[in-house]
Amino acid sequence: MSLSQQRRFPRRRTSVGASRDFVVSVLTEWRLTPLIDDIRLCVSELATNAVLHGVPPGREFSVLLRTTEEDVRLEVRDSGSGRPVARQPEEDSCSGRGLFLVGELAAEFGVDHHAVGKTVWLTFERPAAP
Repeated sequence: MSLSQQRRFPRRRTSVGASRDFVVSVLTEWRLTPLIDDIRLCVSELATNAVLHGVPPGREFSVLLRTTEEDVRLEVRDSGSGRPVARQPEEDSCSGRGLFLVGELAAEFGVDHHAVGKTVWLTFERPAAP
């Protein structure tokens, strides 16, 4: 069994909340509610990075969720050229922990570069069936 759903979002701050709503809706539909908190937080971080650093004006970013029997994969793709880098911020810094955080929550984390843009992806182990 493999399922996937994808949605595109405009380069707006409100798209971060809309991307969270999208993943909650999909995970609820797929009955994967134990993963909602972690994936909602991760998509929030990745969508924020896409809006602030990855999506040129007038462009969009996409969020894809794909599930197999083993895992759930979250992808955020944008058309920007930057390379996301997890960094260690100062203790009193108010930002800069997003990629470190998603890397800790996900089973796997990576970046695929394309001719135009990149895809930041995460995988999460599926919870055992009840």
